[in-house]
Amino acid sequence: MTITRYDPFRDLRNLQEEVNRLFTGNVGRSFEDEGIARGSWSPSVDIYENKEQIVLEAELPGMKREEFDLSIENNTLTLRGERQFEKKQETDNYHRVERAYGSFTRSFTLPNTVSGEGATADYRNGVLRVAIPKREETKARRIEIKSEGNETPKTIEAKPEASKATAANG
Repeated sequence: MTITRYDPFRDLRNLQEEVNRLFTGNVGRSFEDEGIARGSWSPSVDIYENKEQIVLEAELPGMKREEFDLSIENNTLTLRGERQFEKKQETDNYHRVERAYGSFTRSFTLPNTVSGEGATADYRNGVLRVAIPKREETKARRIEIKSEGNETPKTIEAKPEASKATAANG
């Protein structure tokens, strides 16, 4: 009979090995008739906001304008398209293919503070820039306070309400 020492981390190591095997196994790119398996990828996206609008910038390097579509429906902005793998010549023998190819879909829920009607999009140098204007009622504005006497009017900064429901309840 063999004595086996108890290892409290054995199960944890086994789980880690299984997860590593899942991600390094057959997930890698494999070659087919046209050169690479069709897969799915997601372009990198930056989203930021300023006083006037919310801006989304997506990296779509090497793509033509006709290869992707942009839509806004029910407060959801959707970007979808497909980047094709193209062999330069039939005699080319690729040793490594690291760039992502295939179809993609990215969807983003828009806040109620923006209006999709005035949205603009611009595509230059492989970067798609979408600007979605904020609604007028959500923008900060200045309110002048008048008083009696010789005092000069005072101006205060008014910030937009968090939501109309909060104002109604408060």
